[in-house]
Amino acid sequence: MVCLMIKDKSIFIKNIYYMLSYAFQVLKQSNYDEVASEKFDKIQDLFAAILSKGVAQQLKQGLYREYITKNETLSVMRGKLDMPETIRNRIQRKQKLACEFDELSENNLFNQILKTTLHYLVRDDGVEADRKAALKKILVFFDGIDLLEPSGIQWSRLHYQRNNKNYELLMNICYFVLDGMLQTTEKGDYKMANFSDEHMARLYEKFILEYYSQHHTYLTEVKAAQVKWDLVGDNSESMIRFLPIMQTDIFLRLKEKILIIDAKYYGRTLQHQFDKYTLHSGNVYQIFTYVKNQDKDNTGNVAGILLYAKTDEAITPDCMFNMGGNQIGAKTLDLNTDFKVIAAQLDKIAEDFFQVKAA
Repeated sequence: MVCLMIKDKSIFIKNIYYMLSYAFQVLKQSNYDEVASEKFDKIQDLFAAILSKGVAQQLKQGLYREYITKNETLSVMRGKLDMPETIRNRIQRKQKLACEFDELSENNLFNQILKTTLHYLVRDDGVEADRKAALKKILVFFDGIDLLEPSGIQWSRLHYQRNNKNYELLMNICYFVLDGMLQTTEKGDYKMANFSDEHMARLYEKFILEYYSQHHTYLTEVKAAQVKWDLVGDNSESMIRFLPIMQTDIFLRLKEKILIIDAKYYGRTLQHQFDKYTLHSGNVYQIFTYVKNQDKDNTGNVAGILLYAKTDEAITPDCMFNMGGNQIGAKTLDLNTDFKVIAAQLDKIAEDFFQVKAA
């Protein structure tokens, strides 16, 4: 099985596909079966395979169209009249009307991002030749769609609704490629680099949450919940605005028992000072704060775990402590192993705390 090296971590590329399939359920549909069975030497080849299948499927349904505002000089009135421009036309003896109107178009941000991503994947050495050929055939259907400058893409402008929901997976793959992997060379060209830690961290977090949601259905709550500050005093409500929001990554509940998991994806899981290896102090303070504020009545029914992605370090954390009546500690998830082993690791964390076997 081929590994992807990301700084100090090795990850089976196949496992990234599995993580994506949990984060985006559409990957479990039958049209992606072929991708699931293939072997990939490069992460960009995996992304190219997913996009090839996904975009081909979207072309059968028709590319997403949205209303785009256009300004044109026409012989007949259409939409709204642009009076200043029309007057200029009359001065120049042009018997034309300057009109502003909305028109349904495939040349929108969603399809522009798709075309731009396919454009760079076709030129990347890490994508297999047969995959490039498939992408080139798809690009023919994007002839009237603009290419974008990757660094100028405004990802925050992407909003999903019923008629473009199918684009969510595709846009996230494009984001991983254009924002996470595409780097500018000294000559101003672009080249594909390793999948960045920042983007992998987001996928890692979402994967864990969705895994528990799908396989531990006995839980009464599986979400990324906010923990409220346990404040006392008459002015506590007015003062809370000065405190940061406590946003958990994974919040699992079974009746009165709660397990808070903070997913950590770092190049180094431990900090090293004076020949001593310890957990990152900020991480420990964070999970301790979450647990203690959640367990307002000091019942001991709330626990917290820092779940680190395993690195190539010789020492990896696997420890639990009783801190003032609450179990708080750190575990390591090895992504460089068979996915069944990863699943077993996640199952054991929940089963040890809740004492219930996953279905």
